[in-house]
Amino acid sequence: MTAPNPHPGTEGRTPYPVGLLLAGRRVVVVGGGHVAQRRLPALIATGADLHLISPTTTPAVQAMADAGEVTWHRRRYQDGDLADTWYALVATDDPAVNGAVSAEAERERVFCARSDDAAAATAWTPASGRDAGATVAVLTGDPRHSAGLRDAIVDGLRDGSLAARQYRAHGVGGASRPSGAGSVALVGGGPGDPDLITVRGRRLLADADVVVADRLAPRELLAELPEHVEVIDASKIPYGRFMAQEAINRTLIEHAKAGKFVVRLKGGDPYVFGRGGEELLACAEAGLPVTVVPGISSSISVPAAVGVPVTHRGMTHEFTVISGHVGPADERSLTNWEAVARMTGTLVLLMAVDKIGAIADKLIECGRPADTPVAVVQEGTTAAQRRVDATLATVAATVEAERIKPPAVIVIGDVVNVLAPAFPTLPAFPA
Repeated sequence: MTAPNPHPGTEGRTPYPVGLLLAGRRVVVVGGGHVAQRRLPALIATGADLHLISPTTTPAVQAMADAGEVTWHRRRYQDGDLADTWYALVATDDPAVNGAVSAEAERERVFCARSDDAAAATAWTPASGRDAGATVAVLTGDPRHSAGLRDAIVDGLRDGSLAARQYRAHGVGGASRPSGAGSVALVGGGPGDPDLITVRGRRLLADADVVVADRLAPRELLAELPEHVEVIDASKIPYGRFMAQEAINRTLIEHAKAGKFVVRLKGGDPYVFGRGGEELLACAEAGLPVTVVPGISSSISVPAAVGVPVTHRGMTHEFTVISGHVGPADERSLTNWEAVARMTGTLVLLMAVDKIGAIADKLIECGRPADTPVAVVQEGTTAAQRRVDATLATVAATVEAERIKPPAVIVIGDVVNVLAPAFPTLPAFPA
């Protein structure tokens, strides 16, 4: 059964949709309750000269006033408050006040929206959402129906099921995409589960002409690409075949210069041991605009997936993420292992499976207790995820006995066990 329209007086009326450019213009909001709390952020985003008239507000609205985003007049509405106003929003629970504001707005020819009676208003607030610089606004007269349509449209834009191929990239520093040229997006795909890519990353992936994908990028996402999309494997399998970084850079540049939109799909975040900076510099030197989309790093998400918070109040004030692709004795190592061992916070090691014995020995040698808890998580956030526990003294033998293979994240510190009493009752990941 369909719920009745809370504003039946709007039925049969046709509003004229228009986008108001309110930057620097006086806008008055009367009422500081939850309706104002929902409406103010969008008004703030327009750059309007916002004035709030209300004797009280919610804490969230007060925070906006304290931050200087809105001027709060701590009193009741008075006739004349709409002088020199371009737009007004009435959001009080007093019908008499709402009527008085509407009457002044009518006299002053100020468009006025009312939260209590849309039929008595001269403007309706649409259900709106934003995606990729576009504002979707839906007006039906029934706020619930409008919100439902808005959600369906915005969700479709964000997941790529509703898309108009009109991507326009911006280069480093906001430079516009050159006419006729292609562009590159460095997209962090997250730790493995395809649902953990960002909304923006998924949308850009759906718009790609060419996808250059790492081995650790979410593979399921590639299966969703249209047939015309060219997928290039840039896998760097440890001790196996690999595509040299220079070749990857050259591939991105060549396809973008051919007018293509190229998505470089990477595991985790492009800048967390992902060589995203090198790729951005190469593209920028070639004169190509580059968009960088952050991703959820495995250094925090994989531990979380198995019940390990990298920080915990009263236990640690820092966590350190270290690349373990070279060991402590390797002259190429840039890590100050002596300083790391003296730290009391959490250590997160990436790419360290085959070096964990040497790393553990070095940490113990430099003062980290041998009984420090360690969790090793293989294939985190995927269906193949598994966790094994050890200590610094036993982790090397445990990794060998359990036949742990990359990719794996290793967490060292007391946080490893802090959620143990509660985590077995939580749902398995991925859900």
